[in-house]
Amino acid sequence: MPGVYISYPFCAQKCTYCNFASGVFPAGLERDYLTALCSEIAAQDWPWQPETVYLGGGTPSRMQPRDLDRILSLIPGRSWSEATMEAAPGGINFERAKAWLSAGLNRVSLGVQSFIPRELARTGRKHTAEIVADEILALRAAGLGNINIDLIAGLPGQTVASWRESLEWIEKLAPPHVSVYMLEIDEDSRLGGEVLLNGKRYGAPDVPSGDLTAELYEIAAGELERLGIHRYEISNFARPGFESLHNLKYWRLAPYLGFGADAHSFDGARRFQNVESASDYVGTKSPRLSSTAANRAEERFFVGLRLTDGIRPEPGEWTRFEAPIQRFLTEGLLAKEGEKLRLTNRGVLLSNEVFAEFITS
Repeated sequence: MPGVYISYPFCAQKCTYCNFASGVFPAGLERDYLTALCSEIAAQDWPWQPETVYLGGGTPSRMQPRDLDRILSLIPGRSWSEATMEAAPGGINFERAKAWLSAGLNRVSLGVQSFIPRELARTGRKHTAEIVADEILALRAAGLGNINIDLIAGLPGQTVASWRESLEWIEKLAPPHVSVYMLEIDEDSRLGGEVLLNGKRYGAPDVPSGDLTAELYEIAAGELERLGIHRYEISNFARPGFESLHNLKYWRLAPYLGFGADAHSFDGARRFQNVESASDYVGTKSPRLSSTAANRAEERFFVGLRLTDGIRPEPGEWTRFEAPIQRFLTEGLLAKEGEKLRLTNRGVLLSNEVFAEFITS
């Protein structure tokens, strides 16, 4: 079943590691953006009724509950099987959580990233572990117990000891879903750009090595498995039955519609992208920027292999990709189980190298 993604690129502050088209913008632009977003959704000719909704950004949790309800009221199918909103710790209370539930949300993804004060300070985040704990209590009391916690491996100053301390908080708080991302170093984030320039700001000299970051990821995978939170995708771990229904659509090449700045859509055959910036989005009557044909064979390997279950290649795909498949089987990066292919634990750590071979083949 299809899904809907809604982009809300407004934040209280821009995190140093963030490479998304989001940030701190004038209040007037935020109001105009809401109007434009509602107009785009209202104009949609729905080819189907969505099963899932996902609000990302940015920090969509900062919008007023009446605006959230206004947006969600334009999407058919409320209440959906899963409706997720990304939220920044520090602004959640029982009343706000109840309003989210009333608007149709039933899942919250918390951008915690770390529970260590020094690591958080370097990212620009202002919450504490205690704030996160209190707000999770508020969410659960309001009836929003389907909670994800995001963590980042590889933040400046992170050590094995500090990482294990963050994982101890995961054990205390017992969320049903955890996402673990390895820090990306690229010029589109302030921290990444500083690292590439060998600069000193944002703790850039203290970013862990690639080997240490990989070790932190493997420690997390082991600890989460011990807690009954199993890896079902490279960066995503869940207790049975709490896997993200919406995100699974991306990895299984199911259709979805995206609304808002830099939102993407996929109809099963073509991919579409909206204009990137919030100001350009507000200033255009036609936000859709581009359309490209999807190469489902390549994409099945690129996104499908992210899943722990792997993929079941078609007979023609075994032939087309015979060379890279055989090489990665020999090198121990892929494993073959019957008619299925999946990444090995080592393959997970080198997944980008694996995926690149299928894209360029």
